[in-house]
Amino acid sequence: MVGGKGTVRTESSALAESPITWKARSEEPGGMTSPEELLAAAHAACFAMALSHGLAKGGTPAKEVRTSASATFEKVGDGFKVTRIELDVVARVPGADPKKFEELARTTGESGCPISKALAGNVAISVMARLE
Repeated sequence: MVGGKGTVRTESSALAESPITWKARSEEPGGMTSPEELLAAAHAACFAMALSHGLAKGGTPAKEVRTSASATFEKVGDGFKVTRIELDVVARVPGADPKKFEELARTTGESGCPISKALAGNVAISVMARLE
């Protein structure tokens, strides 16, 4: 990172080298990514895997789980912080009770996946869950 610009890539090469800048982080992405976007993507993936596992373990395996996440990045005091992650999940789960599904999604989002556990007590996590 030099002068507020740099690149990020994953060791596995699953994420191609992507440009990052302060402007992409705090103003407009302009085709670039940010640590907050990467955190949201990791949380969405972790959550979807954990929710799918919980549904299967409970006897109602999912046909499909689609999750998106957004991270809120704000100035707090003298610095900046991720203050909130919002998870939005839509799933096809034959035979699932909507209330039980929503409860499982909420608890999974709060503490049911490793990323949720890492963020617990530091970042507010909300979950919007619905069956298709």
